[in-house]
Amino acid sequence: MLVQREIERRGIPTVSMSVARDVSAQVRPPRVVFAPFMMGHHFGVPFHRELQRRMILEALDHLVHAQKSGEIRVVPITWAQARKEGRAIEEQMR
Repeated sequence: MLVQREIERRGIPTVSMSVARDVSAQVRPPRVVFAPFMMGHHFGVPFHRELQRRMILEALDHLVHAQKSGEIRVVPITWAQARKEGRAIEEQMR
């Protein structure tokens, strides 16, 4: 988060991707997109391009529309839903 703050001080807006809302709320980076996913799966599950694209678009949109420092945007998808969709994608690939 220190690097993010330094980048912001230089006039470049940033956004963090998080799967640990409590940590993000405590550290308060300038902008956060939170997904209730498993640790290490900030963009969802492997091969789920649609979800990964959605996460990137959420981050870019939040970068533009966040109203205040420390604002957390919650992506309304559960890990169970993401994993279920991911399994279906993997099945189609076989």
